[in-house]
Amino acid sequence: MRVAFIVQRCGLEVNGGAETHCLKIAQRMAKYWDTEILTTCALDYMTWKNHYSPGLTEVSGVKVRRFLVGQQRDVDKFNHLSAKIHPRLSKVALKEQEQWMRSQGPLAPDLITYIKQNEQEYDAFIFFPYLYATTYFALPIVANKAYLAPCAHDEWPIYLSMWDSFFEKPRGFIFNTLEEKKFLKNRFPTINFQGPIAGIALDKPPTHDPENFRQKYKIDEPFILYVGRIDPSKGCEELFRYFIQLRSLEFTTRKLVLLGKPTMSIPSHPDIINLGFVDEQTKWNALAACDLLVMPSPYESLSIVLLEAWAVGKPVLVNGNCDVLVGQCRRAQGGLWYTNEDEFQVAIEKMEEPIRNQLGLQGKEFVAANYTWSKIEKTYLEFISGLEKL
Repeated sequence: MRVAFIVQRCGLEVNGGAETHCLKIAQRMAKYWDTEILTTCALDYMTWKNHYSPGLTEVSGVKVRRFLVGQQRDVDKFNHLSAKIHPRLSKVALKEQEQWMRSQGPLAPDLITYIKQNEQEYDAFIFFPYLYATTYFALPIVANKAYLAPCAHDEWPIYLSMWDSFFEKPRGFIFNTLEEKKFLKNRFPTINFQGPIAGIALDKPPTHDPENFRQKYKIDEPFILYVGRIDPSKGCEELFRYFIQLRSLEFTTRKLVLLGKPTMSIPSHPDIINLGFVDEQTKWNALAACDLLVMPSPYESLSIVLLEAWAVGKPVLVNGNCDVLVGQCRRAQGGLWYTNEDEFQVAIEKMEEPIRNQLGLQGKEFVAANYTWSKIEKTYLEFISGLEKL
């Protein structure tokens, strides 16, 4: 089978969950299919500015075909349009919704044209995720061969009515978690969400060196780790506020270490250390060195970094307003959650070393039992190849 994966960005420098997920799945499934990723030339998800050269290249052993973005996103204009639409979700005309989607982007006309002209060259098209123009405008063109990994969660755009007909189009769905599938069934009760829960497995390096990380960055104190895009939509403003308040009440020392690209200002505080975007080995060394991982995002369909923290035996602390994160923690018995500042403080106080070790061990056993590539590859192979034979 020849299978195309469609995602808004793709590259080793891309710091995004859905994009990383798509690349890893395409990479693994290349053992069974002729896989190719169709994407844009963008690197920055805020502006969609063309960064990579258009054309065919290779990323992590996977063929990647990039197309130019037709216009950059005007962030102020997009935010203004979102602010206009958000309060009146049930009353927005389809034309205005699609205007919002064009503003959301990324719009790559040559990508749309390529899919139209080459539909017969591929046996299946797998789209990641639902929210961007690369999926919304391209999937309907190849609906009879289209599969969607929605990466969906409870956020305001999914309540736009344009999704009611859109989610009827894919041939099948591939979900990240039980909570994601349940949420979509509640949001779209008339749609038959045929498809398995697959998730992702981890490519853990052979070794990780916590002492190397501490020495390299001169961090001697206990620390909480955050990995991901440093962005208000990821709950980072709240995290900073809660952490600074926690430090004002504590007599012991503690740091908050950030790994990821910032899209917002980071408070100037002696206990907040921003290391920016780091390589994979450094990330794994940091996970092995931290006391616990914090994930403050209220919107997730699957948190890969939670699985990574558990893989090295570290507990997690997550936003209790995110059903997916809480569900992951419950099933793994690998972490705690909070819904306000007081609960944040109490959770950290409760996570003394014996509790941290126990939660981390339970998380490690959960990942080893449920998130292996052999299981996930089998799920994709049986589902996609099986449906194609019908």
